[in-house]
Amino acid sequence: MLIRAMTSHYRRHPLQLLALALMIVVATMLWTGVSVLTGQARESLAVSEESVAAREAVVRADGQPVTVEDFVTLRRAGVCVAPWLETALGDPARRVIGIDPLAMACFDVPPAGDSAVGVAGELTGDPFVDISEVTGGSGRAEQSGQLSLLISPDTEFLPEGYQRRSFQLGPATGELADSFLLNLDALSLLVLFITGLLVRSVYHLGLAQRRSSFALLERFGVTKSRLQRLLAMELTLLTLICVVPGVWLGQALANRLGQGFGLALDSLFDLSLYAGEDTPVPWQAGLVMLVLVLGVCLVDRLIPERTGYQSKPSEPAVLPWWVWALMVAIGVEMVIWAFSLVWVFVGTALVFTGIGGLMPGLLARSADAVARRQSPGAPLGRWRYRELAVMFRQLALPVVALQFAMATVLAVQALVTTFEDTFEQWLAQRLSAELYVEIPESASAEGGSRTLADLNGLGDWHHVRRGKVQLPDINAEGEPVTTDLMALSPITSLVTDWTLLESVEEPWTALSSGGVMVNEQLARRQGLSLGQRLTVGIGSASLTMPVVGVYADYGRPAAELLIDGAGLPDDFTPSFQSFSVNPGERSVKDIGQRLKDEWQVADLVIRDNASIQALASQVFQQTFLLTRAISVLTLVLASLSLLVMGWVFFSTRSWYFHLLGIWGLQPDAVRAQLRRLALLLTSGVTLVALPLGVWLTWVLVSRINPLAFGWSLPMAVYPGFWVELGVVMALIGLVIAWLIGRQLNGQVSLRPGASLAGGGER
Repeated sequence: MLIRAMTSHYRRHPLQLLALALMIVVATMLWTGVSVLTGQARESLAVSEESVAAREAVVRADGQPVTVEDFVTLRRAGVCVAPWLETALGDPARRVIGIDPLAMACFDVPPAGDSAVGVAGELTGDPFVDISEVTGGSGRAEQSGQLSLLISPDTEFLPEGYQRRSFQLGPATGELADSFLLNLDALSLLVLFITGLLVRSVYHLGLAQRRSSFALLERFGVTKSRLQRLLAMELTLLTLICVVPGVWLGQALANRLGQGFGLALDSLFDLSLYAGEDTPVPWQAGLVMLVLVLGVCLVDRLIPERTGYQSKPSEPAVLPWWVWALMVAIGVEMVIWAFSLVWVFVGTALVFTGIGGLMPGLLARSADAVARRQSPGAPLGRWRYRELAVMFRQLALPVVALQFAMATVLAVQALVTTFEDTFEQWLAQRLSAELYVEIPESASAEGGSRTLADLNGLGDWHHVRRGKVQLPDINAEGEPVTTDLMALSPITSLVTDWTLLESVEEPWTALSSGGVMVNEQLARRQGLSLGQRLTVGIGSASLTMPVVGVYADYGRPAAELLIDGAGLPDDFTPSFQSFSVNPGERSVKDIGQRLKDEWQVADLVIRDNASIQALASQVFQQTFLLTRAISVLTLVLASLSLLVMGWVFFSTRSWYFHLLGIWGLQPDAVRAQLRRLALLLTSGVTLVALPLGVWLTWVLVSRINPLAFGWSLPMAVYPGFWVELGVVMALIGLVIAWLIGRQLNGQVSLRPGASLAGGGER
């Protein structure tokens, strides 16, 4: 009988039980989906870095290009190698990369007991194709093909006549990937916090409506401690029932988003890029949700003289407003002046806590103030804003949670879009030339420069030299600092179109006249500013040059200098050299042959930078799609919470809405007032979420990144997305008004006692 009495509320209001169960299911789906998606994003970014990372290839000792016969010879000798064939397939403008998935099986060492047999997956997605498509099954590449034989780093033995050579597709992206993942982890924790607020708000509204039933059970002799135990058992059972489908749905949704992507990379690098059908169910996410739901909903049991079923849905702030305001002020100061990530996170938590305590009361007082300014001839306007103030007080938790969720969605959208734009611009700058030509170790770079200079119709090109230099006067301890050097000559439009973070007037002219540019990492670490004279030890010479610009260098943590190669001392020995070339009117074949003749080599590494950029961009684009899915899931949960809470709370106040009809308003006029009230509620939450979202974006790109990596991302906001969010919130408001309007069309109205049990205000 006691169990039947405990469940009588949900038998009378099955939709409320359905709403609570749906919230737990969706919250579990959200957190599971976020967990799986962030794991997939982490793996896809790791593969993006792996796809352009430095590795080794096998070359012939006699200088001749490697062939399919060499591949067969090496494999028969037990050497782990795999073909990598870059060529034009059909359309000369379309460069593709032919690979052999089966040959890649030896690149990954499986755990003990696992099979080492590789399974070839279906290859989809440019620029990777099966090598048989490139060779036509004949084993011979097209004339424009560039065959390389990648070798496993664990391989030590090479037959006579072969040697190793470095092989790298493009600039490293590891720093950019790590930065993105750090911000993603921070946003995931915020999602978990929002999830707890939303579930707590729905659960405690239901408890508030059951207070009269609990009071009646106490009169019949049921003790408070026994009621609390039964409520805890009820919530535990409901959560366990709802977590299982939530975990399954979250995994299914994440896998749905990941299907069909990265299969070529999966075969190429023998990495499991996305969770597939055989991926273990992420029950740890379900366990986190179980602990979270029980914790946030039953935390009141730890507070003396207070029971969970006595909590009001409004949950008014127990601290004065100035304490919340002080939290916000201290948090902002900590974020601005913090010198470590820990204090940035602490400051951000203080800001969110303070805003959560301030905002419901501030919105309610604002609505009351607007109501007082209504003219005496507009009683409905005064009623509407008074009612809005009541809702802001009574719906404090879902309002705050929705504000945080919208701010998170705004930050995720701005972060993803900023990363996309930044990555594409940075990659385009580093790969501005159409061709990359590696200068052999024994070749004369000067001879190659003369050859390129003498080619009529050739586009812009420059000679790239990299090495190490010393900054003797920059270390406070008096010890020299070793840093990377990149020297370019001649200075052409391949670099003059770079977007610089800071620069003097005519920076590239100043660079050619003996200036130096530094990357953002070096500028931040050493406090360098424009015009400051920097002493650089290059070879045996010591050059003093003014800083004329600061450029972004997101791909790696190392500090770097950029100078005009014409000013290098004669005894400088570069560690690596290459040419970046735009063919112009010349063919790739012609340019390659001229350089081969000049250097007297049979094999030359010439790569198409467009394929490199396409490869990295495609992997990053899919990762950005995953993060957008996270933001959409967060917004869906918050919107569902507001919809359920708004509908339930409007229902508890239907007694007062019926009074509008008693006062003489026609049904259509009552529904119009409800629509305006619901739209005011959702639009008010949207407006207060915008500044928090902009601030959170600034924290992510301008505070977290510089402290963690030594460089910042450009700050950008996207008002068009704000409008889209506003439209979504308006639709939610209209749905709430439509639902309560349908309820008012019936003949059932709540008794005043029932309304008051729901926490209503007159």
